[in-house]
Amino acid sequence: MGLHERCQREKESIRANILQEAFTLAKTEGWASLSIRKIADAIEYSAPVVYDYFENKEAILFEISINGFNLLHKELLKAQKKYDTPEEQLTAIVDTYWKFAFKNKEYYQLMFGLGMQCSGKGQMKEEFSSFQDMIYECTYNIIIKNGSNPDNACHMSHALFSAVHGLISIMMMRNSDIPATMNKTTLDETVSAFIKSL
Repeated sequence: MGLHERCQREKESIRANILQEAFTLAKTEGWASLSIRKIADAIEYSAPVVYDYFENKEAILFEISINGFNLLHKELLKAQKKYDTPEEQLTAIVDTYWKFAFKNKEYYQLMFGLGMQCSGKGQMKEEFSSFQDMIYECTYNIIIKNGSNPDNACHMSHALFSAVHGLISIMMMRNSDIPATMNKTTLDETVSAFIKSL
């Protein structure tokens, strides 16, 4: 391995380490308490080294949120491929989204700015629309299958996304006084009623 390749590999390793340590710190201390200084201390480098790789803390948060969206997208595709009918696919996609949110709480909070400022200076994340696009596709296919008006697919899929994201947000922000079983039951009933309404 040449000197250039060795230097490049070391840079990639430091960058990955910055992201990993930032995520680890967020898991233990929360996103709000994250700072460049804490990240630098965790990777055992000076703060200027972190700034060599990322403009500021928001750039680090943005990068981590993209990782979260990519991870979610893979999980959603896996769930969708398990089923043939749009009704089953829709149910599996929503269920996977729900499970992802609570299994990866730190990612989800960062991805959607729950209890904190959204990362990335309001930059639009292409990955953000993955879940909505998949819901729309299933909704559209169910509507066509039922002989209903396909013009309603966009509005209906946005309504379902709002309901699912709303339930998750409420539970995450007020977890102590809302039983998890009630929320999952509410979600299942919402999806079932949504499919019947199409």
